Amino acid sequence: MNNDPPMSTSPEQLQSAPNRMVPLVIGGAVAAVLALGGLLLARSLAATNKVALSADPKGVTAVPARATTYRASRKYVATLEPWLVAKVGPQLVSAYVDTVLVRPGVKVKRGEILATLDCRNASVATQVVASQARALEARQRATAGETARLQGLLAGGFVSQNELEQKQAQAAAESSQIAAINAQVAGRSLEVNDCVLRAPFDGEVAVRSADPGTFARPGASLVTVVDRHLVRLVGDVPETDSEGVEPGTPVQVRFLSNGTTRAGFIARRSPAADPSTRTVRFEVDFAELERAIPVGTTAEISLEIGATTDVSEISLSSAKVRNGKANVFVVEGDAARAMSVPVVGEREGSLFVTRDLPPGALVVTQGRAGLSNGDKVAAKTEAPPSTPAPTPTAPAAGNPGATPGSSGAPDGGKR
Repeated sequence: MNNDPPMSTSPEQLQSAPNRMVPLVIGGAVAAVLALGGLLLARSLAATNKVALSADPKGVTAVPARATTYRASRKYVATLEPWLVAKVGPQLVSAYVDTVLVRPGVKVKRGEILATLDCRNASVATQVVASQARALEARQRATAGETARLQGLLAGGFVSQNELEQKQAQAAAESSQIAAINAQVAGRSLEVNDCVLRAPFDGEVAVRSADPGTFARPGASLVTVVDRHLVRLVGDVPETDSEGVEPGTPVQVRFLSNGTTRAGFIARRSPAADPSTRTVRFEVDFAELERAIPVGTTAEISLEIGATTDVSEISLSSAKVRNGKANVFVVEGDAARAMSVPVVGEREGSLFVTRDLPPGALVVTQGRAGLSNGDKVAAKTEAPPSTPAPTPTAPAAGNPGATPGSSGAPDGGKR
């Protein structure tokens, strides 16, 4: 049994033990940080896409092109005019207006008095000229009788031939003066009749331009009368469209005054163009408006011109139009191919192109902004555009001005 006393630990030994643990702790902490950084780096590298973005299919929406026909349409603004219009006023005299017997909206008959002028001066002048005519007629009768007596005296040798010829010349001169005075009497009578203004035809008073006390001169209009039993739409087209407005061409008319729509046919076309504007005038007759629409108002005329063409219809938003061609992307398999096809026309959000773009081809409508030729795509297909409304039929032979029942007017036109 060892009975040796225990050995005592010195203070130097107690201080050296913690000093040896510090490097171990630091080394362990560094190893833990490095291990954690490695784990984070591995996780980051695992989440990175190693495939190029251009190789992924791009999501797009495509609509199949629809086979249809297209005929170019035009829209013109026309004016509704009455069949007859007259601005009633004095033609020969200048006088103060005595009475105006009608107001706008009043229906008048042919020959009915519309207004009168204060023509007392013209009446007095007519009476003076009539009196002069009667005096000349009395003198001419006396001269004619004296000429007849001289002819009898000439046979007995009591007068000379010269005296008879002078008397005959005087009688002829007086006859000419009588004819001139009678012409003045007729002219004065016209002036007196001009003081009573009458309706030239059955119609309605459209404008009352003067009131009693107004001084009227020849050419001034006091009352305007219109006849609306038949009205006509008058429009002008460029010379390039003159062949499209031949008589008998069906049209759709929308009256801007009340918003109603009617179908009609072109009744006539001018054979000459306006020399200043180079436009050709055409007219559409309506006999069944029942005086419901005021004349002088405007209307929008829609008609189709040219020949019908077989086309493919696509959405206007699916193409970029430039220089008469539509640039589109067509889905072929899983790729998008760029195409440029000629544009035939445009109407109501639809674009009509030639059959170079075959019907049924999937045309990209959404997502085309980021596409390039040959890009991979994942297409979502939608329904094709709707069918446009039908057009009116041709008129019956020999009746180009007929107006069948109203129907909806097609909008839009060729750009």
